[in-house]
Amino acid sequence: MKRKELRVSKTYQNQNLFGAAETINGVPAHCANIAHTGFEPSAVPCMILATRLPAGPAISFSHIRHIAARNATITSTPTCSIWLCPKVIIPTGLFQWRFDWSLRMDYRTALHRGICGETTEYLCRGQQFRTGLRRRGKKAEVNIKTDYIDKALSEFSGYITADELYDGPFCVLFIVDNHKFNRLCYEVLDHAPTKEDIKRFFRRFKQMLDARGLKVKGITTDGSPLYPEAIVEVFGKEVKHQSCQFHVVKEINKDIIKAVAAVRRQLKQEKVKRPRGRPSGDRAKQIVRKNKKVQKKITELFEYRYLFVKHTLSIKEKKTLQRITRGLDQLRTLRLIMDEVYRLFDRRCRMDTALKKLAKLRRRIRRFAKLRNTLKKLFSPNLEKALTFLDDSLLPSTSNAVERANRRHRKMQKSIYRVRTLENISQRIAIDMQRDEYGVNMKKTISTLHWSRNSERRKTG
Repeated sequence: MKRKELRVSKTYQNQNLFGAAETINGVPAHCANIAHTGFEPSAVPCMILATRLPAGPAISFSHIRHIAARNATITSTPTCSIWLCPKVIIPTGLFQWRFDWSLRMDYRTALHRGICGETTEYLCRGQQFRTGLRRRGKKAEVNIKTDYIDKALSEFSGYITADELYDGPFCVLFIVDNHKFNRLCYEVLDHAPTKEDIKRFFRRFKQMLDARGLKVKGITTDGSPLYPEAIVEVFGKEVKHQSCQFHVVKEINKDIIKAVAAVRRQLKQEKVKRPRGRPSGDRAKQIVRKNKKVQKKITELFEYRYLFVKHTLSIKEKKTLQRITRGLDQLRTLRLIMDEVYRLFDRRCRMDTALKKLAKLRRRIRRFAKLRNTLKKLFSPNLEKALTFLDDSLLPSTSNAVERANRRHRKMQKSIYRVRTLENISQRIAIDMQRDEYGVNMKKTISTLHWSRNSERRKTG
């Protein structure tokens, strides 16, 4: 529903709003020193405004519906003229304004600040306010393709990260500089992306790089099967493909937590069922004590389940882990396996050394059928791709840069609900990228101002 503007007609002293004639019976009148008197009904659909001037009464008409005001009298005393205009004649003019009746528009009569006199207000519908209606999306999209991309690629590092973001029926593809955290390219789809969509998206980005003589050295993705084939076909085999370390370890952590949950379910089956009420007899009391002990173990395994997947444990956390896993050797084995997984991503070793450690760990797990079924993610090819960064110190191991862009998009969608069409999503992303461009200069300006103010305080102090 559109907001409506209210037109207000106000009559004050020293103001002539309705354009009454400045000549009365051919005699020049004094300058407009008007005292409002009131409104009188008329037989025709118009309103008559009676105005008192020093030379005599004057009547002006306004083409709006009349408002009944019985016994209209003078509400302000006449004032003296300020100067004379004997030769100035201004023709009378009438304003054609739109009008309508509405039961929703009801406002109180208010006095005008700064000028004494009576104020009469009437309400009618007008044009919609244009404040805040300018949409900068189309202009921002043009700027992104020219000025923004030129500035972003001027400091291109050569290492990028790509990811897809699902938003209802739409999907947003992002490419972000993995060192500078600048969003370089995006595309909004109205369907789930396919390998052909990824190839077309990468080709468009490669054309932008070829036009500026730039090349891609490494790409980091989240391990999705959409990217390996497109990377080899578009950028070539010499480009390093890194699977995000965070996503790979997260999948392994899920398997470990599921294994701990399975142990809790087994412990719950060890509890002995007994009738309700207080225990009577030694056997019943023994069952109650056993059930409480088992329930305490289950509660601790749930409360401290994060200790099985945490990267580094303190001395206190190690003692807690030893206490809650007493009698549960399979859980201690899971913690040892997680320690070996974290050692694979140590920057101090090369990829060949890490692959040998991984092969040894897999042989160890294959000997146990139950453990092999639990830790299936350790045999995923993405784990080997997640070790590519060990041979390149400049290749980031995670895709945090593009995840940051995804978080900004999620936050924008929460605050602006209307952004749900393909065109609007594309325009809002362009505006957000433009804000990032302005944000760098804004931070520099703020830091410069703080530095100058602090220097002035040091001088005065």
